[in-house]
Amino acid sequence: MVLVTGATGTVGREVLRTFPAGRPLRIMSRDPSRVSQAPSGAETVAGDYEDPLSLDRALAGVETAFLVTARPGGGDDAAFVAAARRAGVRRLVKLSAAAVSDPGAGDVITRWQRAAEECVRGCGLRWTLLRPRAFMSNSLAWAESVRGERTVRALYGTSPNACVDPRDIAEVAVRVLTEQGHDGRTYTLTGPRALTAAEQTEELSRLLGVPLRFVELSPARARATWARRYPQPIVEALLESALRQRAGAKAGVQDTVRAVTGSPARSFGQWARDHLEAFAGPIALPGPAGIADPAGPVGPAGRVASAGRPAST
Repeated sequence: MVLVTGATGTVGREVLRTFPAGRPLRIMSRDPSRVSQAPSGAETVAGDYEDPLSLDRALAGVETAFLVTARPGGGDDAAFVAAARRAGVRRLVKLSAAAVSDPGAGDVITRWQRAAEECVRGCGLRWTLLRPRAFMSNSLAWAESVRGERTVRALYGTSPNACVDPRDIAEVAVRVLTEQGHDGRTYTLTGPRALTAAEQTEELSRLLGVPLRFVELSPARARATWARRYPQPIVEALLESALRQRAGAKAGVQDTVRAVTGSPARSFGQWARDHLEAFAGPIALPGPAGIADPAGPVGPAGRVASAGRPAST
């Protein structure tokens, strides 16, 4: 039995979509009604990291668990690990972020991710860590301004990030969850090429067949905009992450996706072509300026809105 958490997030949804038919699968969600694309025969259960009894029920009989948490500074990982040990779970596959391995990354999100990894590594269970770079899907934050203004706005738009397709992350996760030979491994997952926001804009313009304008945001503008949406520690974490990206800390490319799955990582062009509908459509009345967070979209109280995980860096 495999348990998948974070099933309503960007990676979790793809894990469900690609999970092999016929394999025992249980899906944990705070709200099971929001779970979509559940494979035939999968069991969906209610579970909350702050409710130990619900974790015990969700983990009963589970051999391998996919752990996704999204509350910086919270004790969700520790609570889940404790419940997994009580239930006799054998393996944990933890979704983390590439920034953990960067000695220059000291923001609140990365410190929390490091602590979560330490919790998993030290729990006495077999483990595997997945460390993706920023999701290509983070560019969906531009969709409204592309549709309405034919404009992309981003901070440090000429800084490269080896962003990765969430489908590739999910395919690696499914391999690790359903195969042997991955214990004690840490997999850093990137796309095939580091791209800047300006280059992503050019690619979207080519695929849409319309000219798009790229607008470079100042740090002050980005800070003010994020401050209306996020707690101050998250704002500072996003700004620190953007500075590391500008310094080249996120430009490294690794071929881990191919090594694990046998297929090369998808390009941004492939991702954009498959999601072009989000950026297309008639011109709408301009709304608030869309800003693509350099480290990924984060929701209220530090929760990640689209990814169901900490801001990917």
